Amino acid sequence: MTDTQKHYQARMQRVLDYIDLHLDDCLDLDTLSGVAAFSKYHFHRQFMATFSVPLNRYVQLARMKRASYKLAFREHETITQIAMGAGYGAPDAFARAFRQRVGQQPSSFRKSPDWQRWNTTFTPLHTARNRFMPTPYQPSDVQIRRVPTTPIAIMEHRGDPSTIGTTIQRFIAWRRSVGLIPPASPTFNVFHSDPHTTLPEDYRLDLCAGTDQPIVPNGETIKDGCIPAGRCAVLRVEGAADNLEPAALYLYKDWLPASGEEPGDFPLYCQRMTFFPDVAENEAVTELFLPLR
Repeated sequence: MTDTQKHYQARMQRVLDYIDLHLDDCLDLDTLSGVAAFSKYHFHRQFMATFSVPLNRYVQLARMKRASYKLAFREHETITQIAMGAGYGAPDAFARAFRQRVGQQPSSFRKSPDWQRWNTTFTPLHTARNRFMPTPYQPSDVQIRRVPTTPIAIMEHRGDPSTIGTTIQRFIAWRRSVGLIPPASPTFNVFHSDPHTTLPEDYRLDLCAGTDQPIVPNGETIKDGCIPAGRCAVLRVEGAADNLEPAALYLYKDWLPASGEEPGDFPLYCQRMTFFPDVAENEAVTELFLPLR
């Protein structure tokens, strides 16, 4: 990529970051073309040509994604509050728009989300961010860190990765019931399977809460375990954290062969440091850990 292309891409990335940070504000053509420092007479076409999704639709999807996360994972927020936060003056207008995009009424989605339809709805948003604006990792982004033994409570997700949202809902509810909520209790995911090489029905991922206290199941299937002490290659991922595959691919394909290191005897895992929608999506931080010998 030439310096001119990198500069152009940086201006477009600036627009995506601005949208993430200002979902509650006016995100019209004048504002966003100004952020990119492009003419408003051409910016619609430039955005469409770069991301294969119209500018207005991208903004709508970004607001709807945040609203869907709040509906599913933030029960303390009412539907009316979520509607106002998505830029709708009335819950009815929000409900119509949400159903048109996601295929469910907000109240139905809150109770029982159709995650497969959800994934289809937001594919253009994820494609724009992950495929057309990939994060360029480099060796200096990886730190080798010695981590201590960390006792954890584990809720296992087994099955289609597209339905993991339902397991996350149960995990959040369980954590609240026993007082293991962030930041008092750290959050980890342990990746036992590669979604690209595992049948959906065999996919396995552990949702984990750090705790050295006795585990109270409270009606859930919870087991205790630990993340072992040892050396790890750690890659900090800033931004959308629902797809860590590009970061994992960099560790395995680029960093590991060049490092002279060997992987250890524990799966790839991550620690969720900050969470969307508590922070803007581009401000979410996840640390990805590759255990080493």
